[in-house]
Amino acid sequence: MTPDLEPEVRKRQRERARITAILLGLFVVLIFAISIAKMTVNR
Repeated sequence: MTPDLEPEVRKRQRERARITAILLGLFVVLIFAISIAKMTVNR
């Protein structure tokens, strides 16, 4: 890999990591919401 391409690669890695973090956070919120909904239905 040439040194002049490295900043572009790092930028893409950061963007991909940010998207992955957002999706993981949304998944956790979804699981939490489903859990709360299931607990309230059983009462």
